[in-house]
Amino acid sequence: QVQPVESGGGLVQAGGSLILSCATSGSGFSIYAMGWYRQAPGKQRELVAGITSRGSTNYADSVKGRFTISRDNAKNTVYLLMTSLKPEDTAVYYCNTVGPAPVPWGQGTQVTVSS
Repeated sequence: QVQPVESGGGLVQAGGSLILSCATSGSGFSIYAMGWYRQAPGKQRELVAGITSRGSTNYADSVKGRFTISRDNAKNTVYLLMTSLKPEDTAVYYCNTVGPAPVPWGQGTQVTVSS
């Protein structure tokens, strides 16, 4: 089972970019489909980007064309490149496995986009 630790969030102006990282401990990282999720205040957590064990990706419509998910299996790490950021992207971002049984959630990393 993997345990994620997210980092890389911060305060950025609209139109700016950030790169989030998710380092995982535990075993078996390379076999898991991984995803980046976010939760804005007062809203449910949502999946914004996913990547399979073989590197196929998919994105929520709200971030398609602006966010890029990638993984480095040698480093047990997942990344999220976020560009053209909008105020509505403000949220706590988490990474986790994609599927019916997520691993325990990490602390997440706060992303705040100012207008």
